[in-house]
Amino acid sequence: MQTSLTRALGIEAPIIQAPMGGASCPALAAAVSNAGGLGMLALSWAGADDTRALIAQTRALTDRPFGVNLVLARPQEERLAVCLAAGVSIVSLFWGDPAPFAERIHAAGALLIHTAASAADAGHAAAAGADLIVAQGWEAGGHVRGEVATLPLLGAVLDAVGEVPVAAAGGIADGRALAAALAMGAGGAWIGTRFLASEEATIHPHYRQRLLAASETDTAHTTLFDIGWPDAPHRVLRNATVEAWEAAGRPKPGDRPGEGEIIARTAEGAPVPRYASATPRPGAVGDIEAMSLWAGQGVAQVRRTQPAGDIVRELVEDARAALREAARVADS
Repeated sequence: MQTSLTRALGIEAPIIQAPMGGASCPALAAAVSNAGGLGMLALSWAGADDTRALIAQTRALTDRPFGVNLVLARPQEERLAVCLAAGVSIVSLFWGDPAPFAERIHAAGALLIHTAASAADAGHAAAAGADLIVAQGWEAGGHVRGEVATLPLLGAVLDAVGEVPVAAAGGIADGRALAAALAMGAGGAWIGTRFLASEEATIHPHYRQRLLAASETDTAHTTLFDIGWPDAPHRVLRNATVEAWEAAGRPKPGDRPGEGEIIARTAEGAPVPRYASATPRPGAVGDIEAMSLWAGQGVAQVRRTQPAGDIVRELVEDARAALREAARVADS
């Protein structure tokens, strides 16, 4: 399935695995890339040595293209330098202005992906030299910069960026949604929640079970889990923390129920306070259900755990089937 996105990135399937902080890892990125998509590493909070190690581990698992993601909510100049020195060929930027980084990324022979929340944001990034734009609708899980739904945002972004390939993000978890994005003119999709349920994703078993049981109405768009990343809207599964806060009248930080309480510990023993922006990972102990359970509205289409490569292949096969059916209806 060749599109503007696959040609730009040198891949075979029009699917990019979202770089989910805490859940993405070399095994996941490599599995997606080996299946023809683009695997991504979330490196925004990694130290220099860990950044090099994660890139090297991924490269040892695949000879296909993969990318790295850096969130511009914190300084990333040094981390970007480490990535480019390690030979990374695709850099994704989010939550800030990509323009100051474009020349450096291109000078290293790498491609620049920018995640946009509006047509103006996308147009600015395209003018700055972004090689691919991700149009992230507010249905997306995890941190969400904008408030526009995926389909209206996608149309506006496509009109704003001309020939620059665009990936749709937010609420896309099955082949039908991928087909819809392609039918609108996107070159592919940026998919997170579906890959959270993959065998390779490094998340706690309880978190995975919550994902598999969730419906499309079980998420909340909020700024609640703000410790570590303040004032950053996000979408999570509704849980006891969300419900207690809502029942208390949605108080501001400092007055929220259970504020300061340690609800869990990581596998390494680090404390996790209530309202922390922290992905539940394997080996964590405590009240996992009360942590930040990132998920998009497409979670209702996530019903089983699969190898990431099988997810890529199933998405493509189902998208092809949906497009064939759409063509049959259009011709009837």
